Amino acid sequence: MKKALFYNSDGKNVRCFLCPHNCLIEEGTYGICNMRKNIGGELYTMNYGISSAVSLDPVEKKPMYHFYPGSKVLSVGSIGCNLKCKYCQNYTIAQGKFEEFEGYTEGLSPEGIAGEAERLKENGNIGVAYTYNEPIIWYEFMYDISKIIKSRGMKNIMVSNGFINPEPLEKLLETIDAFSIDLKGFTEEFYKKITGSRLEPVKRTLETIAASDRHLEVEYLVIPNHNDDKKKFSEMLDWYEKSLGKDVPLHINRYFPMYKMTEPATPMKTLKELYEMAKDKLDYVYLGNTESELGSDTYCPNCGSLIVKRSGYFSEDVGSKDGKCKKCGLKIRGEGL
Repeated sequence: MKKALFYNSDGKNVRCFLCPHNCLIEEGTYGICNMRKNIGGELYTMNYGISSAVSLDPVEKKPMYHFYPGSKVLSVGSIGCNLKCKYCQNYTIAQGKFEEFEGYTEGLSPEGIAGEAERLKENGNIGVAYTYNEPIIWYEFMYDISKIIKSRGMKNIMVSNGFINPEPLEKLLETIDAFSIDLKGFTEEFYKKITGSRLEPVKRTLETIAASDRHLEVEYLVIPNHNDDKKKFSEMLDWYEKSLGKDVPLHINRYFPMYKMTEPATPMKTLKELYEMAKDKLDYVYLGNTESELGSDTYCPNCGSLIVKRSGYFSEDVGSKDGKCKKCGLKIRGEGL
């Protein structure tokens, strides 16, 4: 464990300010995330140096389609989350109390992770992705790793739910190069009922990243009868275009029953309808978690030329040069094209 960042103490109770839950934590107890504990009137993060998975993945798996496509990234994850999503795909490492987790690796160091990332450069590795569980709950370890990775000229990618307070987010913007953020729905009712959190802080996070010079891609998991309403989706697209930008890539993903949710998988008809709606508004829209080839390739939004061809996690840049469309010269959104 390690003393946490972003909290206040009255000598007995502590108030955590890492995420918008702003938990008031009594002596000997945890916050909502079950990873940040009040010990003697001070806040400690219990999962520093703890990993549930370390793997060299295609960057497209994050998913990142406009950030060094075709490359690989060392992906690391820990345990815990600050949301309680009823459909959590990684619930075995994200949900539960610290004492209940088993099978993780202890004693990792930022230098060790960075050293492994550097060693794997010969295998196409561009840096480190913080993923699998919610990296916000691994904040201190992630930040320490990211500083070393940045100093060595490699890249940092954060895959997150975006439920974080402004001050810790601003600090992360110093070192994180690219963000993949889940926008889980577009109503407060959905966020409260299905995730145990709130929408507005996530919108604020997305707007902050979009206004920075960091790369951003957004994921939207479509759950039947919960966040697939076309009117609300249209409202989301209007906000997205205005607040984030029409050139910020959107990944529309298919839901499958998992954890506490038993609703059938998202119908392909629904996904295709939402995909077409999004294509009318945004430059780069993709379909994920499907076997369909629809919505996998990147096209120039100006002339329609094929830029990146994809099959599964394999991608090939066939239409860009120096980050621009070979045919019309339009700058393609992203980095490493």
